Amino acid sequence: MTQSHMRPLGRTGLSVCPLGFGCYRITDGNAMHEAALRAYLEQGGNLIDTSANYADGLSEKLVGRVLKDYPRERVIVVTKGGYIQGRNMALARERSFPEVVSYADGLWHCIHPEFLETQLRLSAERLGVETIDVYLLHNPEYFLTEIAHHHPPTASDHDEFYRRIGQAFRFLEQQVREGKLRWYGISSNHFGLPSSEPTMTSVARCLDAANAVAADHHFAVVQLPLNLYESGGALEPNTDGRTVLGYCRSHGIGVLANRPLNAFSDGRLTRLADFVAPGTTPPGAAELTALLEPLRRHEEQFIERFSDVKREQGSVTDLLARILPAVKSTAHFEQVADAYILSPIQQWLAAVHQQLGAQPAWLAWQRECVDLLNRLFEEIARHLTAQQQATSDRVRRRLIQAGYPEAVPPEPLSRMAIRVLLSLPGLSSVLVGMRRPEYVGDVAGLASAPSLDGEKLLRAFEAGADPGARG
Repeated sequence: MTQSHMRPLGRTGLSVCPLGFGCYRITDGNAMHEAALRAYLEQGGNLIDTSANYADGLSEKLVGRVLKDYPRERVIVVTKGGYIQGRNMALARERSFPEVVSYADGLWHCIHPEFLETQLRLSAERLGVETIDVYLLHNPEYFLTEIAHHHPPTASDHDEFYRRIGQAFRFLEQQVREGKLRWYGISSNHFGLPSSEPTMTSVARCLDAANAVAADHHFAVVQLPLNLYESGGALEPNTDGRTVLGYCRSHGIGVLANRPLNAFSDGRLTRLADFVAPGTTPPGAAELTALLEPLRRHEEQFIERFSDVKREQGSVTDLLARILPAVKSTAHFEQVADAYILSPIQQWLAAVHQQLGAQPAWLAWQRECVDLLNRLFEEIARHLTAQQQATSDRVRRRLIQAGYPEAVPPEPLSRMAIRVLLSLPGLSSVLVGMRRPEYVGDVAGLASAPSLDGEKLLRAFEAGADPGARG
């Protein structure tokens, strides 16, 4: 990632790396996350995208701590505000901000200036900066989706939505004048939806709102999901007859793509990545049995050492052996484990502890048991994740059928998916989650990869994508 690969961020005058560091699920206190962020910056990256909502502010805090070691002009920081959760929920209950959208228990949203003022101040403090480069309203469409829970949003509902956008822009313009931020915009999951969708958000109407605030306004950046399945921002003519990318390109608006590898389609999530070597057979029943063997031996040791202890609970290993073949995903396993595995184990350990107390042999066995279970659950998660490789192989084949150049050995699916996006005209940067230093290395070379016809590939992929590739 060198200066020659930098791209203009719309009309802002800022040049950004085509691969941005996405800070969703990045948190302060995690040494691996910090190492990944530093690796990204050391390899020439310069765009960090975070939010007040990520890790309840701890994502911004990590970014701020790392920023201290680099010249401020070297890094472009994008952050966002609007969510009311965690610490912000306590603040909102105390302050009673106007125009709060009560979307769900524990999830509110607000873009009223009174709330945004607190968010800008807190974000700047956590980031350790006087001026935020780009500030985005974070998914303001919650206003429309909450209404959609009760009835389809009407024209007057949309008018109210854009009134609130304009009100927020007026406040953000004042923050620009005061030197607290340089540019602003919106991150919306609904920019790429068809015009027929009742909660679709329009970049054109947002620009109209900005023009009504000031002729020399600083609305110049938008962010939206873009990936192989959610390609509306590149293909859907929903913005004055043009796509979001086409419209933004002609109006000097920079575009950041998020979720390039996490695709939602038909209510399902597809991870656009490989979990084992492409084309290889994922681990099966024999490998699963081998994973359980250390725990089985440890349970046998309990029977040998503490034969006088009555054990009403059956074998944990046998329980796992019965349950796991029916579990199809890590999320499913987490649900099953809490109710049917962890809770019974904890109850049994507590009951045995009442009988054996502080006996050294028991305490040693218990510690080893907990360690074994922690390692086992990690291995089970990897085992289940590997089962998704069949989906990844189908996606790869479909993308090659769409015209993506085939490589030997196969190119990692994650690189293929990102490379398609990098080839879209008008896209400033793809925000990639790089929580490990090795992930940074995996994608770093893509900035200089030969360009493809990204739009043609997306259209061909969309035309030929089968529902089975989405599972």
